[in-house]
Amino acid sequence: MEKKEMEIVRHTTMNHLEVFIVEMTSRGPHGHDDFELGMILEGTMTLFLEQEQYHLKAGDIYFINRYQVHSFSNKTGRNRILAFHGLKLLNSNPSIGLKSIIDICGLNNRELSMSDIIFKIGPRINASGRMENGRESVDLLVEKDLGMALRMAKHINEYNEQRKDIDKQMTEEANQIVARLENQKHQSSIVLYDENWKKGVIGIVASRLTEIYFRPTVVLTRDGDYATGSARSVTGFDIYSAIKSCRHLLVNFGGHTYATGLTLKWDRIKEFRMAFQQYVDDHILPEQTEANLKIDSVIDFKDITKRLHNDLKKFSPFGPGNPKPLFCTLNVYDYGTSKVVGREQEHIKLELVDSKSSNVVKGIAFGQSASARYIKSKRSFDIAYTLEDNVFKHNAIQLQIEDIRPAEDEKV
Repeated sequence: MEKKEMEIVRHTTMNHLEVFIVEMTSRGPHGHDDFELGMILEGTMTLFLEQEQYHLKAGDIYFINRYQVHSFSNKTGRNRILAFHGLKLLNSNPSIGLKSIIDICGLNNRELSMSDIIFKIGPRINASGRMENGRESVDLLVEKDLGMALRMAKHINEYNEQRKDIDKQMTEEANQIVARLENQKHQSSIVLYDENWKKGVIGIVASRLTEIYFRPTVVLTRDGDYATGSARSVTGFDIYSAIKSCRHLLVNFGGHTYATGLTLKWDRIKEFRMAFQQYVDDHILPEQTEANLKIDSVIDFKDITKRLHNDLKKFSPFGPGNPKPLFCTLNVYDYGTSKVVGREQEHIKLELVDSKSSNVVKGIAFGQSASARYIKSKRSFDIAYTLEDNVFKHNAIQLQIEDIRPAEDEKV
């Protein structure tokens, strides 16, 4: 049995929910830092921590954490049960702190989804830790005064805006480095170091590079006498094992299959890069370095109904291990009203038709403005997408488009 050392940092009550904020060191059989999250679904339970007894009842949550990634945990088994009931609680009776974040995100008066947590609520909670100190987010989450919570949430939202600007700048710099390194084009991994990069944002930058280049990526920055960094992986490749294979060069590391943190002496980066690259070369499969989408079904627009959408929602909450169904529709056309949107004109807001019906279907393609010119050329194209609620129009469906490609009969 693994050994767990715990220290209660703070204990509070939020809307009758007992919450324990705990520092915890847990070393499992594979060396992973771990956490324990529990919700009492029925009956009672006594939690023993630091020789104290805490009596929990149905609806109470306990949270013992050192290393948490809200977007990577598999949404199957126990995690799926916790996510389901957590979402239910968040929608029906959120704490004052969470209410303030929901307000800042513009998510009031609609049902929250796992995507809202991963892409809107979660990044803001994380932002204070990435930019300054994570204690501010903890204080917000346990705040009981709504006015104070709203002021704190606005401050944390400012951190998130700063984080996005730094994220963009660092990603651009990293892309320039990759472009200059001719040998990187032929390697199966990326390891980058810049002593001026902000420690709290390097994990996001590693994720961006993985999405762009489809290779396991490590991004490092200097922290005193050490280099500290984050590693992110591609689908199917265990980056924790890759980092573990280099442990003779590391001071510390921990994580899981797709995301890992590490620390090493900065003068050992070259050795680490070579050892990491060798492991990836020996273990990665060619298909893991290519962009692939697993289509669940090819359908026509006439098949998209409210009943289908409601039936699919019964499989939620979605996430790793339980992804949203991905559909494909072939030979679609711009209705004539699609346009580029976004602060930097990086997204496409679409209105589409296909040849099988007269339905005009709305969709959004994030970060795919490069396809706008083709879409407006009146030629047909294929799309891969998930079905989402249209938050601006009650009871309506929109497509979240994951990929766009010219139709087969349009290719030269």
